[in-house]
Amino acid sequence: MDKFTTLTGVAAPLPIINIDTDMIIPKQYLKTIKRTGLGTALFSEMRYNEDGSDNADFVLNQPAYKGAQILVAGDNFGCGSSREHAPWALLDFGIRCVISTSFADIFYNNCFKNGILPIRVSEEELDKLLDDASRGANSTLTVDLETQTIKGPDGGSISFEIDPFRKHCLLNGLDDIGLTMEKAPKIDNFEAKAAESRPWA
Repeated sequence: MDKFTTLTGVAAPLPIINIDTDMIIPKQYLKTIKRTGLGTALFSEMRYNEDGSDNADFVLNQPAYKGAQILVAGDNFGCGSSREHAPWALLDFGIRCVISTSFADIFYNNCFKNGILPIRVSEEELDKLLDDASRGANSTLTVDLETQTIKGPDGGSISFEIDPFRKHCLLNGLDDIGLTMEKAPKIDNFEAKAAESRPWA
């Protein structure tokens, strides 16, 4: 998993409440267990017209936001079914950070396990960030995980809270496997002692 330290990138505004995981990645794309290649399906029902062409009105199809790395979204983001394909699709598109007033618990947990930083802010702070994100090519935000701050294009700063353990994992690029591998010396030592005490096993 890639480390998340400081991210400076274009923020796309998506002021819709209750964006569920089926909106993020519709069910017909769930046949794969690969984490790559899902970026083209991200928000497909809003992003594409019936003939498969781009919907020019959808934010991520607009030239200023095609390379967005940050998503500023409405309340209760990631609700619905518990599909891990949702953060996979966001990450494959290039989104490394999602900012909202609240997230569904399972989606929130899945983000951390896949290297995406979900940030909770107040309604007032979200309104300010949505205004920043509406500036098109000038909607650049800087998210600093170490200092737990979001800096806007006008120099303003917002602080956010995050669980210290989850912060440690993101800063060091540790998913569940990485956390286990950190304990490899202790595991090896345990197995060596077990082999000595039970040579017949």
